[in-house]
Amino acid sequence: MLFIGVLLILNSCKSVVIPVFAAQLPPDKPNYQKQASWAVLPNTYPENLLHWKINRDSLQADVFYIYPTLNIDEKDLRWNVPITDSVQNKKVINKAVYYQASAFINAGNLYVPYYRQAHLRSYSQYDTGGSEALKLAYIDIKNAFEFYLKNYNKGKPIIIASHSQGTTHAIRLLKDFFDGKPLQSKLIAAYIPGIAIRKEEFKHIYLMKSPTEIGGFVSWNTYKNNYYPKTYNEWFKGVATTNPITWDAKIASQRKDHKGFLFTNNKLYKQALKVYVKDGILWITLPRFPYRIFALGKKRYHTGDINLFWEDIRENAMLRVKAYYNRKEIIKKNIN
Repeated sequence: MLFIGVLLILNSCKSVVIPVFAAQLPPDKPNYQKQASWAVLPNTYPENLLHWKINRDSLQADVFYIYPTLNIDEKDLRWNVPITDSVQNKKVINKAVYYQASAFINAGNLYVPYYRQAHLRSYSQYDTGGSEALKLAYIDIKNAFEFYLKNYNKGKPIIIASHSQGTTHAIRLLKDFFDGKPLQSKLIAAYIPGIAIRKEEFKHIYLMKSPTEIGGFVSWNTYKNNYYPKTYNEWFKGVATTNPITWDAKIASQRKDHKGFLFTNNKLYKQALKVYVKDGILWITLPRFPYRIFALGKKRYHTGDINLFWEDIRENAMLRVKAYYNRKEIIKKNIN
């Protein structure tokens, strides 16, 4: 029996009627056999990715990237966005792909599936529709990954990359396909910031503590130096946190160690900030760049979790790919 109903919430002192999940027909299921169901495939890189030099012939790994929540409009009553939504898709290409996925383009062949992403309210209203919306979104990610494995991977090692809601889905993906399973031997690394992750979230995939370590995950949530979010004790205290500049157990970095963040003017700013790992969150100093005045009052750097460390991630991802193949070569020599 289909339940029909609505949920009332207050928005700027006005009542907004949010249909419960079951009251909406879900958007059409993506068909990942169609190129249009993918934001990025190796043979169809969008023009904005060509801004950087890509030596595609030398790529020996794959990168499967899951983008963050882009549908945050409070007036949008949909629980899930269809993959044919042109406004959403432009955000995927011009924001998520350009400022996040681009950090991995020299580490591997990039695969970015469109998916029926859950609205931002799915987290705050998890028990009244959000859970179902997030499950529907993950179904797409799982189906896209299965299609990728069967048709595109051809035995190459894999980097999983994600942010925010993308990380929510990446955690499930890692558990379903990698954690303690044969495919884990193909996991170079999982770069999964933007969501609090317990250190023991996985059974066999561990928080990496070396810039050349492979087979594990890295994660962080970025805030202003000395600032504690209101949900710190409930959500963040004690969770896995990586130093995305040194990539080791050091809790702090020097400004000279920062390799560069990609700003919205398309320029890379080096030696712009310092970080400090504070038991579950990552503190950063006010970035030094020409527009820093606009960041003076900023306390939460969630949207910058990746592009603040764009060059640091780019170099580290390539380093881990190299480490994967060096280890493979060592094992091969020992066997022979």
